[in-house]
Amino acid sequence: MKSSFALYLVGIFLVILSRSLGTNIYEWAFYNILFYVIIPLIVAYSLGFKLNEMGFKFGKKEGYKWAFMLFFMALPISMYASRLGTFRDYYPIFTYTSWSEFLFKELLIGVVMFAHEAFYRGILLFPLAKENEWLGILAQNIPYTLVHIGKPALEVPYSFFAGIAFAKIGLKSESFLPSFFLHWMGAIVFDILCIISA
Repeated sequence: MKSSFALYLVGIFLVILSRSLGTNIYEWAFYNILFYVIIPLIVAYSLGFKLNEMGFKFGKKEGYKWAFMLFFMALPISMYASRLGTFRDYYPIFTYTSWSEFLFKELLIGVVMFAHEAFYRGILLFPLAKENEWLGILAQNIPYTLVHIGKPALEVPYSFFAGIAFAKIGLKSESFLPSFFLHWMGAIVFDILCIISA
């Protein structure tokens, strides 16, 4: 029997459980895939949910168009934030000794971003949004915003509004993939901006 509420509660428990795991980008990628994708999908499957009901599909083009537009709309904000010391000191979140290592670690960031978007804008969002759209949007957005605590302070309110935008894009396209690409490409560009602004 499907239960979006039970799936949500398990999801929140997994967020809390995985919060302090990992000390480097390799471990973060592993734990994010485990706690945000593999375990939640096993639970979702046992509750009767199918992958496409949680946004695991290519989706409609409209969501990708919105993601593309938001990427360019966010560039001025990224350029401004990359000049602030708090962000430059924090990003990128990994060390590197060459551009090839930088690119490889950005691929691992992509794994982390995929896990986050699959979890927040997929597994948590779609089952609840089917019952009530704004319930789904806010329910996924509260824990998403809270996990940003500890990062530069301005990132917390920014993540709240970004989480709503990502959820709306996902619901428009019926997939979390547009927000994944938006989130990942935005992160790569921001890391580069922080590096060249240093």
